Amino acid sequence: MRAKPLLNLLNSIKNQTLYPDEILIIDGSTNYETKIVLEQNQFHKLIYFQVPPGHRGLTRQRNFGTSKIGEGMKIICFLDDDTVLEQNYFENVVKTFSENPNAVGVGGIAINENKWKVNDKGVKQSSKYYTLENYYIKESSRNYLRNILGLGSNELPGIMPEFSNGKTCYYPLNAKVYPVDLIVGMSMNFKREVFYNIKFSTYFEGYGLYEDADFSLRALQFGQNYIATSAQLSHFHDNSGRPNKYNYGKMVLRNGWYVWRVKYPNPSLVARFKWNSIAFLLTLIRFTNIFTTNKPKEAFTESLGRTIGWFSLLFNKPKRND
Repeated sequence: MRAKPLLNLLNSIKNQTLYPDEILIIDGSTNYETKIVLEQNQFHKLIYFQVPPGHRGLTRQRNFGTSKIGEGMKIICFLDDDTVLEQNYFENVVKTFSENPNAVGVGGIAINENKWKVNDKGVKQSSKYYTLENYYIKESSRNYLRNILGLGSNELPGIMPEFSNGKTCYYPLNAKVYPVDLIVGMSMNFKREVFYNIKFSTYFEGYGLYEDADFSLRALQFGQNYIATSAQLSHFHDNSGRPNKYNYGKMVLRNGWYVWRVKYPNPSLVARFKWNSIAFLLTLIRFTNIFTTNKPKEAFTESLGRTIGWFSLLFNKPKRND
């Protein structure tokens, strides 16, 4: 349901220094707009599938797509349809796999969301700022609060601590490669051999919030995931196809709990306390947004969804389905 953003992505693929051996479009649209756009704009090596209702939804479409990959393919690259690639994106993804033999997954960086700055002013690590090598980034208001309350993570970005809620700022654009647990779904690439052993979990129906985190964590049993800061793209967050804020709020809590227990099935009491404290804090912050943003209805419905999702964990915890 995002024909125009998809066309922008495909045009950026057309100009790649390393062109893909296959481009598979797995279209879950309930109309024919995407199909018409692709008929009007031809792309080399593109194969189009419009899936029936039983295969719609992010995880089902990903699994459908991996079942259609050609025999000679060694790396499977997933991209959100609202992204636009820098010219050497695929070249740098393949280079990262080549230079790191233990790599099973490689993620890219959204340059339009990257807020790291060169630390030429001597900014010190604090509750307000996070520093890494010769870069720094200002913490968001919610992370600032977490830091003050002792609920911040001491792990590097992309590494899940025992209480799950890690740093999401990822890394500066310094052309380096960093080992991580989590790869973001907008730009994730895995060795094909991973899919001989695991698939995307159908627990994450429809929009599938955190399905990328779930798969990234389970892929770690076969090797290491990396973030390649040279694999760059822009992410424009098209709102088409996203769930309403109430359902989104429920997903944040229930899917967040599910992913946490993928890596830590039996967390310590301290970790449990921290996870629930963060859930309470972020829900409270979202409630206050009713009075501090110009979208009070969205803030209310999301915070209500978070509350319902949180309390539902007392009597109806998510069950593993991978």
